[in-house]
Amino acid sequence: MTTLEPVVRIMVVDDHTLFRRGLIALLSRDAQFQVVADAADAGEAQRRAAELQPDLILLDNHLPGVNGVDALPALREAAPLARVIMLTVSEDEHDLAAALRAGACAYLLKTIEGDALAAAIRRVMRGDSVVADEMTSKLVAAYRDAAAVPGQAQTASPSSPLALLSPRELEILRCIARGESNKEIGRSLDIAETTVKIHVQHVLRKLEVSSRVQAAVIATGHGLG
Repeated sequence: MTTLEPVVRIMVVDDHTLFRRGLIALLSRDAQFQVVADAADAGEAQRRAAELQPDLILLDNHLPGVNGVDALPALREAAPLARVIMLTVSEDEHDLAAALRAGACAYLLKTIEGDALAAAIRRVMRGDSVVADEMTSKLVAAYRDAAAVPGQAQTASPSSPLALLSPRELEILRCIARGESNKEIGRSLDIAETTVKIHVQHVLRKLEVSSRVQAAVIATGHGLG
């Protein structure tokens, strides 16, 4: 970690004690990460999140009582500034879609390597969205199938949210749908990264979403990407 990288305060939510402890030990090896709390169920997670206001929450989906996706709105209300990464064994596209709609910034599988998890956390803290490679095709297929249903096809009609975007913002959204970072977008469009950030903020505001993943979902459903 360099002096320019702020410490990320993390809360781990998982009902499997051994996995939770192992994950905490793994994260603790990185000087940039500080695990400030852990919880075994949604109720405890909500209380701890409200008390400690972590920067990031690693959330399993399969929790006792209320699952992780259903707990997301309450967690985001308890800690509004916290980013949420779903870290789960579920490869179900419905769980993926529900998590993204509820505001998760990333959807990762528990088979992820430690270095890849650390990199994903850093990307999320920079404002990027991350979906496990194994899940990307399922996400794209699900929304393309939905768009192909007769009578439900989504186009950039005047009532479409894409109609609010400028040509440049549509280019930015297409890049977001491809999973490109701000730096990659800037390189491909030959514009400054700071300019990209401004465009991304405008895109999110016009689409009325809070994360790049949610924007990518909309883009995919409208055939962009």
